[in-house]
Amino acid sequence: MNSGGGMGTDGDPGEGVRSAAGQARRVLVTGASRGIGRAIAVAFAARGDRVAVHYGSDQAEGQATLQALTGDGHALVSGDLGDPAAAKAVVDAAVEGLGAVDVLVNNAAIAPGDGNRHDIATIGYEDWQHIWRRMVDVDLLGAANVTYCVAHHLIERRAPGSIVNVGSRGAYRGEPSFPAYGAAKAALQAFGQSMAIALAPHGIAVTSVAPGFIATERQQPKVDDAMRAQSPFGRVGTPEEVAAAVLHLSSPEAAWSSGAVLDLNGASYLR
Repeated sequence: MNSGGGMGTDGDPGEGVRSAAGQARRVLVTGASRGIGRAIAVAFAARGDRVAVHYGSDQAEGQATLQALTGDGHALVSGDLGDPAAAKAVVDAAVEGLGAVDVLVNNAAIAPGDGNRHDIATIGYEDWQHIWRRMVDVDLLGAANVTYCVAHHLIERRAPGSIVNVGSRGAYRGEPSFPAYGAAKAALQAFGQSMAIALAPHGIAVTSVAPGFIATERQQPKVDDAMRAQSPFGRVGTPEEVAAAVLHLSSPEAAWSSGAVLDLNGASYLR
């Protein structure tokens, strides 16, 4: 395990990132109780890494993800990332459960759904404020707070590491019925680029992925011919495709991609 040695022999943090290739790592995946997060956790475990599975409120689904992981030494952690104290506690629990954290995947989010639609022309002002506050607190500030805690953990260990943010195509295409979600994801991707610059001297690479529509178990009922036709491939994406991209971007071999935002939308939206 890459438990702490991180610097290269010449003191260059980047050399430490490169030399860690192939080693098992300790990985915190937020929002891993289902969907994309579960697929990411499963992919890391299949590689031989140890995973801290984070869930917000659904313990049964979090436990189901934990049971789906190959290998042993994994951990289950919980907390509402919209609460700054809980966000810190999640990182502390992951460090305690795994012994350290080498990789962070910021996947937890309040996703668009029937219960949080907020078209500006029809929603009441109080509901508008409530939805904006909740989405920003979890989707942006929660990720920022978890990133802060993991980054300080890595810096204190003088260890290289990787942070991958799960953004969205909506950050570029727009989310007219869910503008808080689109804005939070755009800000998350911009935050990741700022952190890529700030954390590079410490050997910590930061990247983001921007998926289009992904057929998770929750979103599968929405898939229709019109949705498939958005992509010239004639289909929608899968959680496993997002997981594969995250696995690559988190690898020491991909450290030179730090600052990148990778579109994962089957050419359904080009920028």
